[in-house]
Amino acid sequence: MSLLRKTLLLFILCFTAASVGAELALSGSFVQGGLVTGKSVSGASVTIDGVPVRVSEEGLFLIGFGRDHAATSLVKVVYADGRVESQTLKVEKRDYNIQRIDGLPKRKVTPKKIDYARIRKETNAIKKARTRDDPRTDFLNGWIWPVEGPISGVYGSQRVLNGEPRRPHYGVDIAVPVGTPVKAPADGIVTLAHPDMFYSGVTLVLDHGHKLSSSFLHLNRTLVKVGDRIRKGDIIAEVGETGRVTGAHLDWRMNLRNARIDPQLLAGAMPNQKSDRNKTN
Repeated sequence: MSLLRKTLLLFILCFTAASVGAELALSGSFVQGGLVTGKSVSGASVTIDGVPVRVSEEGLFLIGFGRDHAATSLVKVVYADGRVESQTLKVEKRDYNIQRIDGLPKRKVTPKKIDYARIRKETNAIKKARTRDDPRTDFLNGWIWPVEGPISGVYGSQRVLNGEPRRPHYGVDIAVPVGTPVKAPADGIVTLAHPDMFYSGVTLVLDHGHKLSSSFLHLNRTLVKVGDRIRKGDIIAEVGETGRVTGAHLDWRMNLRNARIDPQLLAGAMPNQKSDRNKTN
């Protein structure tokens, strides 16, 4: 085990909140869009709001809060000796701005009937890429920004496209030129490298273990293939302006199981720039 991973494990072991028992530690962002790392003991089983989640040999597990998560979440731990511990977590509510985007190709906003079969096929491919669920804990090695630049779109904002209200934006957009190298924000394994999707253009999905994944949209090209083992900081793609876009940028999204989480909460403030988190809080 690397020194960094040992240090992170020690931090998790030592972190306790007032409402958390001696055998259960939780750390992270207890807010809509947040990711929390849990640490219990070897052999324990865990459910989050009644749904079983993966627990590593060291007792690690992940909790994700979606954009509109309820005010609370219930964590239940069943230990090997039969004891049960439950904790009700308070989840902070966020306010989301409206983001208006004009100048998009009409067909990308309102697809034609012939487009829907392609869209369904591509949606299923992305869902399949996110189904990988293995014991790797690549997420323990920390996070970096895949590219550095102005943040042009934030997690959770309600989108109005060409004047038509649409689904919220679930990623963070960084406006940088076509061809800018994209780095892996954390260790992982490539589960999707698609050359051209209707909405997201050239698309890449990187799995970080425990069904936590990053997606990179609107790329110019990918530089890796499905199955490749990636290390944090490796160059994996180039920024593009493919799919439903009005200009070059990287759209970085993250999922934990069925929860869409906010990458900005993991990567922190953009280096050498003011944080844009206040746009969604």
